[in-house]
Amino acid sequence: MSDTDVSPSGRDFIREMVARDLAAGKRGGRVVTRFPPEPNGFPHIGHAKSICLNFGVAQDFGGTCHLRLDDTNPETEDQAYVEAIRRDVRWLGFDWGENFFYASDYFEQLYDFAVELIRRGKAYVCSLNEDEIREYRGTVTEPGRNSPYRDRSVEENLDLFRRMRDGEFPDGAHVLRAKIDMSAANMKMRDPLLYRIKRATHYHRGDAWCIY
Repeated sequence: MSDTDVSPSGRDFIREMVARDLAAGKRGGRVVTRFPPEPNGFPHIGHAKSICLNFGVAQDFGGTCHLRLDDTNPETEDQAYVEAIRRDVRWLGFDWGENFFYASDYFEQLYDFAVELIRRGKAYVCSLNEDEIREYRGTVTEPGRNSPYRDRSVEENLDLFRRMRDGEFPDGAHVLRAKIDMSAANMKMRDPLLYRIKRATHYHRGDAWCIY
């Protein structure tokens, strides 16, 4: 952090923003931050920076910091990494108290959100394979093309998505995509993938799910 990042009060710009919000009475005077690592490797210096920032801001303003594991990829995550993250947060002098969460504990709720997107016509089941999806996405200089499955009916999408969850299809057969804009300048907005079929045992949820 350079000298220009520190205000006359001695606070960095993030703490200045928090202080202004508190002075304005926003959010009932509560300060809640989070540290949301993915447990797919041992913590490194980047994690330490985020830990000190998020837990430090909460500590400075009498708030709380949630430790929430972003554990949505069963192929790369492991309980050993979870324990390493917890250990290193404590080693740095912080504690999450009762605020320890797994994103995977909310898979049912996330699935319901996806169903609601389908019902609103904001998501669809696409049956292009991985190479075809890449081809249809276009390039940084050329717009993408709509998937031939983009206009499936809501009823068909709901049926296919339910069957994806129930394990009726092999890996790679279908994906759920957000329906945004295949001509968007930002390629990440060209109907990004929301769910794919992936049969892999999750370290925390076991084999309860086959879509992630």
